[in-house]
Amino acid sequence: MTPSRSAHFSALVERQPDNELFRFSLAQALLNEARGAEAIEHLNVCAQKKSDWMMPRILLGKTLLQLGRRAEARPWLEEALRLAIDQRHEDPESELRALLAGS
Repeated sequence: MTPSRSAHFSALVERQPDNELFRFSLAQALLNEARGAEAIEHLNVCAQKKSDWMMPRILLGKTLLQLGRRAEARPWLEEALRLAIDQRHEDPESELRALLAGS
């Protein structure tokens, strides 16, 4: 039996804990496995390491919203929106505006 994607990336993160790309891939795998609470730590590391990386912030905000942690989600979504505007990503900007309007 092949290991799950999260197990695969978890092993890579264990070997290289400072590799934010491995952590982001692990977070995505955990989210796909409906393990959002476990993904938060890894998304947070990614966001802290790269101040202009929009995707970890979007996923952090959305995951926190799903977990009912609206107050924690809002700053991440606001920061992601700022990056979406600065980087001219129109689709994420629209999605983030809608999420913020509902949170």
